[in-house]
This record gives sequence, structure tokens and C-alpha cells, in this order.
Amino acid sequence: MEDKNRRGKDYNGRVILYAIMAGFCILALIEIIYGRLQTQAQYEQKVMQENNDLQTEKYLQSDSEKSESVDIPDIPLQGMPENVNDDEGDVEDENGEDESDTENQTNNHDMQIVFLGDSILDHVREYDGVAYLISQACNADVYNMSIGGTTAALLTDEQFDYNNWNSYSLLGVVHAILGDIDEEMFKQQRAGEILKVCDFSKTDYFFIEYGLNDFLAKIPNSQYDSEGELRNIDAVHTYVGALEAAIESLHNAFPSAKIILASPHYCQFFNGDAYIGDSYSLDYGYGPMIDYSELCGYVYNNNKDKNVIYYNTIMDSGIDAYSADDYLEDGIHLTAAGRHAYANSAARLINADFRKNE
Repeated sequence: MEDKNRRGKDYNGRVILYAIMAGFCILALIEIIYGRLQTQAQYEQKVMQENNDLQTEKYLQSDSEKSESVDIPDIPLQGMPENVNDDEGDVEDENGEDESDTENQTNNHDMQIVFLGDSILDHVREYDGVAYLISQACNADVYNMSIGGTTAALLTDEQFDYNNWNSYSLLGVVHAILGDIDEEMFKQQRAGEILKVCDFSKTDYFFIEYGLNDFLAKIPNSQYDSEGELRNIDAVHTYVGALEAAIESLHNAFPSAKIILASPHYCQFFNGDAYIGDSYSLDYGYGPMIDYSELCGYVYNNNKDKNVIYYNTIMDSGIDAYSADDYLEDGIHLTAAGRHAYANSAARLINADFRKNE
């Protein structure tokens, strides 16, 4: 009987031991599975980033017309004084503030540049704003006609009607410059003040920078879809059509002026704190923003005979997936370092063209 009890106790002990061992095995298995899932997630994140970087690299290498004018040394830009006004607004908001420009117009400058663009050029105008930095690097008179939140194209509810014009778009600014529409509609904008004082006939370069808001506003990038089929929409309500119409109008009015087309620079997009894509991946229905950049290059190629120069910001500005943390403040707007990088490369392009015979 005693032997039988002893065997029973041994059996129970082995059962408990096996149960404990099984528990440890289950915990170890859970830890292994969790570790593998975590590693897989990290791996997928790494692959996603590498794919994004590869897309950037492939695009940069695919442009066979990498600017011949950027082989000159970098032009040093002036540093920022302590009283820099570095307030930037949201890309969606139109800027109605009467900001004080420090874009001095004198007779001692070598050239005149007129800037037409959105908040990338508008919201920071003093000292380390893009237009000001270019003015210093190029020794230029600059007139910044940019309006934050605007598009190149007319919006859906805006009509091409000089008598009832209501668009602050690129085409609106261009036709205000040409006197086709009442400039009073711009009186609440900084551009309205400049319209009254600038002699546009003296302009050496019109610098056109649009595309970001066209993408965000879900404006078609062109009249043709990805299959080459014609969309049922007027050209002026598309990004490509608006650029081409602006070039045609400016070139006819100022045939000796050069027109610089600046493509939308690399951006990253967030929903709150969540990353939702970048210029290569996020698509609102008319292709990712890289398509708008490439089509800007397409417009350049079609209008070379109209004194058009292409500033390919994706390739030449230094703003990309690698530098985004340093150069992009919110994934879209430029930091002080980003504005310096953007302006420096643009200034090199302008100076190489303007001073090519020196």
C-alpha cells in the first residue's frame, strides 16, 4: 500500500513537472512568435523606406537633362539675422496678411525677378525667405507675387471670364499683370501692392512655382488620363493646361523675359501624426505628386522655344526622403535650412543662365 501511494505521488509530481515544462515551452514559443512578428514589421518598414529611396534614386537618374548649369560652385547665401520672421501658414489657407517685404528694389542690381507661387514662396518673405535669398545670391530686384493656398489651375467653380474674374490662381495673377482683369481683386494680398509698383517690362525672369495645392485640391494634372484618353475638362482647369496658358501669355507680352518653371518639391504627408504617403505614393485620384512634377518637365520640353527654363526641384534642390527631417517643417513647408537649399540651387541655375557669357 505504501509503495502504491509512493508511485501515485511520483506520478503526480511528474504531471506537475510536465505541466510546468509545457508552460515554459508555451511562453518561449509566444516570445519567439512575437519576436518574429516584431522583426518582420521592422523588416517591412525598412523595405518600404528602401523602396521609397529607390524610387527617388531611379527618378533622379532617369532625367537625362540634369542641368548643365549646376556645375558651378555653390553661391554662399547670407546668414539669418536674429530678428527673422519665420512664421508660416497652412498650405490650404490663402494669405491675406500685409507682410512687410525686405525685397529691396534699387538701380544697383543686375536683374529683375518676379515670383509667382503659393505658400512655399509667400509665407516667409523676410531675410531667409526663398525670394529674398535668391535676390541676395543673384543681386536681383525681386517682386514676390506669390499667394499662399493658391493653385496654378482654375478651380472647378472658377470660370475664364475677364469681366467676372474671381480666381487667385496663377492665371489670375498673370492676367492681372497683363491688365486683362481688375487688379483690385488682389488688394487684400501682397501681390496687389506689387501690381501697382512693378514695371513688369523690365523683368528678366518670371519664376513660376505651383503644383502642391493643385495636387491637394485634386485638380487633374492634365486633360489626358493615364490611358491617354481625353478628359471632359477645359485645359485651364488642369495643372498642365494652366502652366501652358500662363507661359503663352507671359511670353507674348514679355518675349525677352525668361520663364523658370519650378516643379513641386518632394513632400511627405500626414494624417495627424500618422504618415500616409509621400510625393511618390499618395494618390488622390489623378496620380501621385511626382506625376505633377514630371508633367512640369513635360511643359518645359514643349515650350523651350518660349525662353522656358526648368528647375527640377526633385532632382536639384536636395530635398528628398533622406533630407526631409532637416528640410521639411511639416512634411510640406520648408524649414530655414530647406529654404536655403531650395534658394541656393535655384540661384545657381539663374546665375549660370544670366552670366553664361561672363
